[in-house]
Amino acid sequence: MTLKAVPDVVFHTRVRNDALEGPNPFEWKDMTTSDLFGGKRVVLFAVPGAFTPACSESHLPGYEANFDAFKALGVTHVYCLSVNDAFVLRQWALSRNIERVIMLPDGNGDFSRMMGMLVKRTAQGMGYRSWRYSMFAVDGMIEKLFIEPGLQDNPGGVPVDRSDAETMLGYLRSSH
Repeated sequence: MTLKAVPDVVFHTRVRNDALEGPNPFEWKDMTTSDLFGGKRVVLFAVPGAFTPACSESHLPGYEANFDAFKALGVTHVYCLSVNDAFVLRQWALSRNIERVIMLPDGNGDFSRMMGMLVKRTAQGMGYRSWRYSMFAVDGMIEKLFIEPGLQDNPGGVPVDRSDAETMLGYLRSSH
């Protein structure tokens, strides 16, 4: 397999700053692809949207529940990417008790577009969103991609058959 580099983009994230007082102790921090993937063994899974049914009921919880298994296989970081802003992703993580998966906002869809995974969901009133997929990347190079079938604009739905945590764990167990 020919390895492909993870797209070079800037993610606009929010990070906790304990020096800030009040109900919102967070500040903006731009993170580059190099910051997030360089020198790391990363599992990233992308979802069509925060708070959507399949994303909330199986996709995100599956990766959180299997976090220790990923770590045992040498994965350093697990990212959940969505074309949502940092505020939405934080509230989604809080609502689902997500503590170990890192929520990665692709608010403008730049990463998703450069991955070839940005699709229209305008028929559902959702604008542009990421297609559902997962990847394993080592030091910024994509080693394996699992893409849900039927990549297209305005799908009726996108299953969680290939990009789920169990499929990624199976791959990592068999190849590493």
